[in-house]
Amino acid sequence: MNEGVYNILVVGIGGQGVMTATEILAEAAIALGHDAKKTEVAGMAQRGGVVSSHLRFGPKVLSPQITGGEADLLLAFESAEALRWCHYLKPGGLVLMNTAKLVPPVVNIGLYDYPADPVAEIRARGYEVHAFDAMAIAMALGDMRLGNTVMLGAIGDHLPFPAETLLEAIVRRFSTRKPQLVELNRKAFEMGRQADASAGHVAETAQSAA
Repeated sequence: MNEGVYNILVVGIGGQGVMTATEILAEAAIALGHDAKKTEVAGMAQRGGVVSSHLRFGPKVLSPQITGGEADLLLAFESAEALRWCHYLKPGGLVLMNTAKLVPPVVNIGLYDYPADPVAEIRARGYEVHAFDAMAIAMALGDMRLGNTVMLGAIGDHLPFPAETLLEAIVRRFSTRKPQLVELNRKAFEMGRQADASAGHVAETAQSAA
């Protein structure tokens, strides 16, 4: 494993913005001078299919692929996918997960049973979990597509660089493509940070009670 390399696994369902989130995270790391490498989609990229993306950044990255048990952070846009991929985390690793339930095709065709309580199952495996409903936050802001930025806001305070650096990468992207959405995405980012902070307090309480 490369010294000083940070590993993030981003997972979810097609159409949630998994790949876009990974691209923005990579852009933020590169802006600070890091070497960054990411995988393409693993699985079905079409809307509704299971999607995952590996991101590794640091002084020098030799491979984009994260080895099982070496991810620093799991950013999960969907609860069942968080459970399915949590074994990629380091011992005691952190899961940031959207609790909105989006049943993937592997469940609908009977290959996989949707877990009754993904949060509890992941915590039982020894991982810290910050769980919140990113979709509800996005809808409160008036656009479900903002869930992507809410999730980026949630990860903002868990990176080896300031959250503001990640926000700047988001603003740069929207300033050139959809400048009218910059302020709305700023709000979504901040609400994601707040949701993560609240979820962190809940996680501490759950851990204390265990």
